[in-house]
Amino acid sequence: MMRIGIGYDVHRLAEGRKLILGGVDIPWTMGLDGHSDADVLTHAVMDSILGALGRGDIGKLFPDTDPAFLGADSIELLKQVAELMHRDGYVLGNLDVVLIAQRPKISPYTEEMRDHLSEALRCDRSRINVKATTEEKLGFTGRGEGMAAEAVCLLEER
Repeated sequence: MMRIGIGYDVHRLAEGRKLILGGVDIPWTMGLDGHSDADVLTHAVMDSILGALGRGDIGKLFPDTDPAFLGADSIELLKQVAELMHRDGYVLGNLDVVLIAQRPKISPYTEEMRDHLSEALRCDRSRINVKATTEEKLGFTGRGEGMAAEAVCLLEER
């Protein structure tokens, strides 16, 4: 049996925050605002897996009202999602994720992101694709006000 899940997340850019994407600390003048590290890319990945499992979303599992998750490392949270996936009897078939951001350039960091994601999900990195796109200066991401990410995953029953 196979199950498909999609995930989407968005965060506003803010001064005085680190920019963490796919578990990678990217040098940039601004970071993403959120209760955790605001890793929009990893959040979309988690939501896609939770959706495929029929387990709601990250807000249900890791509520932003819980102080335990304040400043949380999203890759560590992804490891917990991976544990649920394995306990439910599934492995990652493949994952495709796109970051939507006007700047900075993401391509120099995508291989490291794949490494972080594959380690957290306990799978071969060949099952994971990470890419980025701009929105040609349209909308909130195009104006540099925030970033968004979309992910789709295929889970395979073990």
